[in-house]
Amino acid sequence: MSNFSFLHAADIHLDSPLKGLSRYEGLPLEEIRNATRRALDRLIDTALEEKVNFLILAGDLYDGSWQDVSTGLYMMKSLSRLVNAGIRVITLSGNHDAQSVIARELPRPPGVDHFSYDAPETVRLEDIQVALHGQSFRDRHVRKDMTPAYPAPVPGWFNIGVLHTSLSGYGEHETYAPCSIETLTSKHYDYWALGHVHAQQIVCRHPWIVFPGVLQGRHIRETGSCGAVLVTVENNIVQSVTPVACDVVRWTHIVIDIADMHDMEDINHAARRYMEKALTQAEERTVIARVTLTGASSLHDSLCASTCWQDDLRSIAVSLDTGQNQIALEKLRNKTTSLPSAKTLHDVDAALAELISDPEFLAMLPEEFEMFFSALPSCVEKSALMADDSNWPLEEARSALRARLMGSTT
Repeated sequence: MSNFSFLHAADIHLDSPLKGLSRYEGLPLEEIRNATRRALDRLIDTALEEKVNFLILAGDLYDGSWQDVSTGLYMMKSLSRLVNAGIRVITLSGNHDAQSVIARELPRPPGVDHFSYDAPETVRLEDIQVALHGQSFRDRHVRKDMTPAYPAPVPGWFNIGVLHTSLSGYGEHETYAPCSIETLTSKHYDYWALGHVHAQQIVCRHPWIVFPGVLQGRHIRETGSCGAVLVTVENNIVQSVTPVACDVVRWTHIVIDIADMHDMEDINHAARRYMEKALTQAEERTVIARVTLTGASSLHDSLCASTCWQDDLRSIAVSLDTGQNQIALEKLRNKTTSLPSAKTLHDVDAALAELISDPEFLAMLPEEFEMFFSALPSCVEKSALMADDSNWPLEEARSALRARLMGSTT
């Protein structure tokens, strides 16, 4: 038995393309575009600093077939840094970089082991008596449990199962190589190094079943700290599983309840506090934030009638740029509701409510706005003008009209 440590990472999605972010003003697009490479650099730096014995990459190193060969070359160059320092690297392919998805593969440096596409196999690290068992995805859509065919543990050694899987109970992720905690436990391995689920989670401790999460958040659904886990082992017993932040861009969702606020100055003060807190928590990383205003407020109508509040919040974000770190705002959403309407607007409200609940009126809207949407520049998406991608923002339109009737548009 020996003492050793290793890093477990997955879901790097190197050079993952930006999806719809170009339509948001003020985002540092080049920094976001390069974030997965810089996060990979941090992972490699951590492995070198911690002097780990090996690195496990449990699938989805790439985000699909490369747009150009530089993506593959960057990965091989990064892994070579570890090999040259005597650190072994063990990888497998997941659904995004399955053999059927990647158009070609580059030669891997000696010291980088890649699990077979044909059947489960065992990689042995003789010097520290560690056996790693795994299989890569040949096809993107693997619908069956792969674990029954995984090899038996090597007696007396520390055994690690490496698997890219959706795992039962994680319904928000598409089903790939489904299995259960019970089937994993039945293999009698000491540690399961999983990939595919993008939220970092310790699923079980006896044995250890771990998702390290996505290495770098790529959009607003991947918020908070992202990275890998550092595992230390003594006498074949896991002593610690420690999260290691590798992300360079931190995504966050700021929700501001304005129910007790009286004017835009109150909102601006609150927004500044929330943004400053997000920057502090990000520890000198760039922060990309979505801001949502909520709550029942007398300011609801004026917020719907004008975009000035959005300009104010973006200006605050710009003022917090220190040159070392910054916060940029992605989407700004007004999810507030109005207070009970004034008596003088009762008739107007009643008429508008009747109109927007009229099926004939709703059925007419697509045809009425068809010419308007067809005239939009190609860079403007219809969804950017809607409350969401499927519903007409009639409540916002009603509130804006009420605000204009009351002369409150600022």
